[in-house]
Amino acid sequence: MTDSSASRASESFRLDGRHALVTGGASGIGEATVKELARAGAFVWIGDINLGAAEALAASVGSAKALHLDVTSPESIVTAAAQIKQLDILVNNAGIGHVGSIESTEPEDFDRLLNANVRSVYLVTRAFLPLLLAANQRHEAVGTIVNIASVSGLVGIRQRFAYCTSKGAVIAMTRQLAVEYPKTLRVNAVCPGTVQTPFVEGYLEKFHKENKEEIRTELRARQPVGRLGRPEEIASAVRYLASDEAAFVSGSLLTIDGGWTAA
Repeated sequence: MTDSSASRASESFRLDGRHALVTGGASGIGEATVKELARAGAFVWIGDINLGAAEALAASVGSAKALHLDVTSPESIVTAAAQIKQLDILVNNAGIGHVGSIESTEPEDFDRLLNANVRSVYLVTRAFLPLLLAANQRHEAVGTIVNIASVSGLVGIRQRFAYCTSKGAVIAMTRQLAVEYPKTLRVNAVCPGTVQTPFVEGYLEKFHKENKEEIRTELRARQPVGRLGRPEEIASAVRYLASDEAAFVSGSLLTIDGGWTAA
């Protein structure tokens, strides 16, 4: 690669001057996304219920600030929104998981998943929509939303009734918003397969403590490339979707799953 081509490559997918909010930004995919957006030149608000972890990450990143944010609480969202005066990029990443068929999923479990994974995306997006719609008044690009969905919203997975339902709703919300605001907002979703994060480790510890390594092997095997994804791989996709190079991309689902949904 010549010096000029290397320079052009380094300038790709830049987010200089943009302000971003990443929910659930203090760990896992959220943490990797915060680091990647900051590396691209953005100022990043790290929204997380764990303020201490968010503050520690902000200190290490530099171009970031921690924000206490409980995405299931309208009051918390209002308080957080009052602190942000400019927003160009919203990454709806916060969410929880659940294991169980429809028979073993109790109504309170189902409600908890919908509240944390679906209603939260509605509440956060609605609260920050005015700032996102005003983004193109500051520069040529429109505001951007990237929702972290899942392959669980695209295919059926055994023992994931509530989780599949919730991520399918996130995908539907993504497409509806893209159609509702075609010229003033870009809305896309990333659909990861199984990614090596504290989220997955928590699932293994809670539901498969006695056979953790056996299940970990199964999780790797269901993705044809034979491994789990890395948070940084998802974060890179978010950066692309938030950048000007993706200006013609809206209402799209970017599947990053090691070939899972192709098999």
